[in-house]
Amino acid sequence: MHIRQARIEDAAAIAKVHVDAWRTTYPGIVPADYLASLSYEEREEEWRNGLTVPEFGEFTHVAEDDRHEVVGFATGGPERSGKLKYPGELHAIYLAAGHRRHGIGRRLVRSVVEQLVHRKYDSIMVWVLADNPSRAFYESLGGEKFFETEVEIGGSRMIELAYGWKDIRQLIDRTRC
Repeated sequence: MHIRQARIEDAAAIAKVHVDAWRTTYPGIVPADYLASLSYEEREEEWRNGLTVPEFGEFTHVAEDDRHEVVGFATGGPERSGKLKYPGELHAIYLAAGHRRHGIGRRLVRSVVEQLVHRKYDSIMVWVLADNPSRAFYESLGGEKFFETEVEIGGSRMIELAYGWKDIRQLIDRTRC
């Protein structure tokens, strides 16, 4: 497994992981018609634009398998609202279903955190849907729930939780594989 900075030519592969991960992670959480409406083509265009002109100082790292296929990605950068006490944010992390629970998520988080440390961030946070079973991943890394809000996805209201790490270096220690 290799972790590297994403390139524009990764947009289609990232889009596929992104859409497929939503469809395998969120059934029963996010409305089925919303999940069915997700489009590889639309998501690829969004990724192509985002990788060309990143917003919010965002960056993306990908995980490649031994065949150089993208099997996961993570994005990070400044905390997007500018209102929370954690200046850094793990914006997103998604893995293809067959590549979960193999340490790839930890490696992607570590890669994002290392880049944030290089940019002089001292703390980090992440948003996760309260009903997402993957929130246990953040708890296992020592994330502390510090805030919750209501969000709307596909016409349904749901709770989103914020987990934070006050000392970003502790997260580096917890992501050693």
